[in-house]
Amino acid sequence: MAMAAWKRAGVCLTAAAVVVGLAGCQDGDDGGSKKAGASAEGQTRDEVAEVLQAAFKKTSEAKSSKIRMTIETSGTAAESGTMQMSGVQGWDPAVMDVTMKGTGFAAAGPGAPEQVRVIMLDGVMYMDLGTEQAAEMDGKRWMKLDFEAAAEATGDPAVQKQLTGGLENMNQDPAQQLALLLESPSLKHVGPEKVDGVEAQHYKGTLSFKEMIDANTSFELLSKEERDELVATAEKSGMKGYDTEIWVNEDDLPVKMVVGMTMAEGTMKMTSHFSDYGAKAEIEAPPAGETFDFVQMLKELESQGAGPAA
Repeated sequence: MAMAAWKRAGVCLTAAAVVVGLAGCQDGDDGGSKKAGASAEGQTRDEVAEVLQAAFKKTSEAKSSKIRMTIETSGTAAESGTMQMSGVQGWDPAVMDVTMKGTGFAAAGPGAPEQVRVIMLDGVMYMDLGTEQAAEMDGKRWMKLDFEAAAEATGDPAVQKQLTGGLENMNQDPAQQLALLLESPSLKHVGPEKVDGVEAQHYKGTLSFKEMIDANTSFELLSKEERDELVATAEKSGMKGYDTEIWVNEDDLPVKMVVGMTMAEGTMKMTSHFSDYGAKAEIEAPPAGETFDFVQMLKELESQGAGPAA
């Protein structure tokens, strides 16, 4: 029973790592200060910034959208692969109901589901691990991960900060990506393009890791020393920065975003498509009778002698 539980934990934590870990680079502030300058299409930086600020406002007000995302990584064998995520999300409040699938779940070992449904609601993540999970856990197929409870259980302030910060960034808020792009010194207008059959304007820019840290409100919880250490670590690992592209339709709403990162170990590219802005995200938690608490499960396993090393 303990080994089966740990195997299932590996599956759901694989999904959590993708959602929480990758979402962190999609946060920003309300736009900050802008510098004038010419773009590739003859627009000044202020003109480009005005368009994206309008899109930021419109997107913030929409509060929800459908999302389709592909995450591609290359480099070491452990990191290479493709993940897909699709569903509905809201960012005021932060909610999510998506299905994830891809090569990353193979890392969880034999018996791992081909896809995992992930629900986020009221600061809690739920993961549907499928019928095999239900058979091994008395009909409980949903794993519940309360981020605050998990953070408190670690007793480590650094881990607590990471977990609670990850929760804040889990939803793929396109408004915050717009805000982050507005901080790029190389911001420019590429030109008009069609995306999913819709006319849109293409913008792009690059941020160094330090510029991303400075612009990202999530890192305000860290001291200057901690931020400096984070930047130094990233630079040592070969982090080149973030290349961001956004396509905005005639309604001032993003329809596509591409975020690319280059490191010494390899590259990562996230391509997101957004639609149906403003549609109410009616998301409900799964039935309590089909849910088991991940933090509580770990405590019980540890009390039975199956500690974290297991």
